Amino acid sequence: MAPLTEAKRVVVKIGSALLVERDSGTLRASWLAGLAEDVAWLKGKGADVVLVSSGSIALGRGVLGLGPGPLSLEQSQAAAAVGQIRLARAYEEALAPHGITTAQVLVTLEDTQNRRRFLNSRATLETLLGMGAVPIVNENDTVATDEIRYGDNDRLAARVAMTVLADQLILLSDVDGLYSGNPHEDPGARRFDVVEEITPDIEAMAGDAGSGLSKGGMKTKLSAARTAMASGCAMAITEGARMRPLLALAEGAPATWFPPQQDRHVARKGWIAAMKPRGTLMVDAGAARALAGGNSLLPAGVTEVSGSFQRGDPVSVTDPAGKVLATGLSRYSDAETRAIAGHRSAEIEDILGYPGRAVLIHRDDLVT
Repeated sequence: MAPLTEAKRVVVKIGSALLVERDSGTLRASWLAGLAEDVAWLKGKGADVVLVSSGSIALGRGVLGLGPGPLSLEQSQAAAAVGQIRLARAYEEALAPHGITTAQVLVTLEDTQNRRRFLNSRATLETLLGMGAVPIVNENDTVATDEIRYGDNDRLAARVAMTVLADQLILLSDVDGLYSGNPHEDPGARRFDVVEEITPDIEAMAGDAGSGLSKGGMKTKLSAARTAMASGCAMAITEGARMRPLLALAEGAPATWFPPQQDRHVARKGWIAAMKPRGTLMVDAGAARALAGGNSLLPAGVTEVSGSFQRGDPVSVTDPAGKVLATGLSRYSDAETRAIAGHRSAEIEDILGYPGRAVLIHRDDLVT
């Protein structure tokens, strides 16, 4: 498993208790400044960085004068609406001195479960990363209700890591890893350096959340680890309250690592290959050669469209003789695909009447 210094794409999850003082509800500005130094350090080594950050409700409740204790859904959403502005501004001000552009991305559980929304989220994040920005991702607490929410950012971070094909996910926590028991109560509890497999015995060791600001406990972190490992991403749980926590991790700070179970690209390809195609795209010889070379499928190479499908649905790609060349996720519906088939990407907006994506199926969404 490669060390943090060799990671090419890193997702870092930051909990509320790290960002916000529990008693006053104010931002821990000096800690955030240290984290910003870590982000700049990672980017200087050529890594893309995505931050999945809690803190909007914790910041907002302080501004609104909401006392300690549970909040109603309406109070939580109001606190999130107030706090999210302050959270985004805090990250912007912390990272700007390093010449880093920040972006705010708010999502719900549905955005990663629905294929169409998943593709939209992935395209946005990929574009931001390609432009050198650092996306700050949080659950959209102002609109999310129980049936469309994660409820914790550990599992959200794992889904984001899967979405952007990250090779490492770092959960900054109030503990420095997974222990055999509660280290605050059991002096004999031992920390695991590496967990190769999440067994029932491992799950039995997980406790619940211990912070008044945090919603995630060790159970949610193990759930996140399961998602990350299956999608080909290594995950670490490490103590985040120290200054420069990512640099500390790279220098050997205590942590529990969960190694990936397979290559992340192979994992994604397997997920796509297992889907049942809802349509078929026939392509010309030039497009067939491009696919064989590992390129994306452009509308210009499509000669025939059959089936009924929506954006994000799986489709088969065949040559003129009907031989299946690939399976992939279409970035257009069947009606849109029929309209732009055989045309150059530059013509898409004129044909559809609105801007579209240049490729019909991105190479990351193709299994040949």
